Amino acid sequence: MLISEIKVKIPTMSDNEDLEKTSVLTSETLKITLDSANKTPATLVLLVGPASSIGKQWQLSGSDLVIGRSPNNSIFIDDRSVSKSHAKFVLAGKDTLVMDLESTNKTVINSQPIPPLTTVKLKNNDQIKVGNVIFKFLEKGNIEAVSAQKAFDRSQLDALTGAYNRGALNAYAPEAIKRSDLIGMPLSLIIFDIDHFKKVNDTHGHAAGDYVIKEIARIVKDKLIRSEDFFARYGGEEFVLVLSATAVSISANVAERIRATIENHNFEFETTKIPITVSAGVAVRSPNGVTWDELFEKSDAALYKSKNRGRNQVSIG
Repeated sequence: MLISEIKVKIPTMSDNEDLEKTSVLTSETLKITLDSANKTPATLVLLVGPASSIGKQWQLSGSDLVIGRSPNNSIFIDDRSVSKSHAKFVLAGKDTLVMDLESTNKTVINSQPIPPLTTVKLKNNDQIKVGNVIFKFLEKGNIEAVSAQKAFDRSQLDALTGAYNRGALNAYAPEAIKRSDLIGMPLSLIIFDIDHFKKVNDTHGHAAGDYVIKEIARIVKDKLIRSEDFFARYGGEEFVLVLSATAVSISANVAERIRATIENHNFEFETTKIPITVSAGVAVRSPNGVTWDELFEKSDAALYKSKNRGRNQVSIG
């Protein structure tokens, strides 16, 4: 097989030195990567800002994309230094333009403030500062956008199940709360975990336990939730499901459907059938209601109510 080389410059701690690292890719892998890059629109990558979102990307497709602190913006940044509607990106043919929307703390391109309500053309690798938040602009077809997105995705996903991880949930939660208040709709939270999971590990081994966790995540992701629902493995055998604009009756039905589906599923590891059930707790937040931590505590308390009542059931907090 042909081998292709990509050389990537990586800065060292010294400003005057560079360490050159060579990554060797097969020609087929390189072709797939380049094809993905060619299809990638102009992109913003977060360099400095909320710690949980470092590396996050926003693809600039469509028209008049506003960046700001308001959750209804195309690019939502939860930082007090950013105005509610701080700046706007405009696509003009092959060019990407940015306009400051008379923000309090200005929009700065490569250390130069731009005048308000005036469009400025962006160039590849430009740094854009809005308030105290800094982005890098990558033009359409930039291969760095593909590699950066893959790295960010890996940091957000649980390695075993492919569901979101706890860090991704902690980053998503404040945004979900703000959007709930903005649209005036309830926000539902379901926490469920596997009953007697230690017994599964002790009896069948940790490989079997991993199989059960992975299979439960697959069932939930593929069969039981909507594409807009946020599903995460919180840790160990515990999972979290966030449902936007969902009333308590619907959330309870979703939790019950998860419980019943898992109870009736045939979990078989190396020809051995393993009976599995889960317990769940449901809590719902009305608009402008409790904080995320309070909502989580309500759902967690409902989960333990299910466990104390005998497990394999759903309780509402």
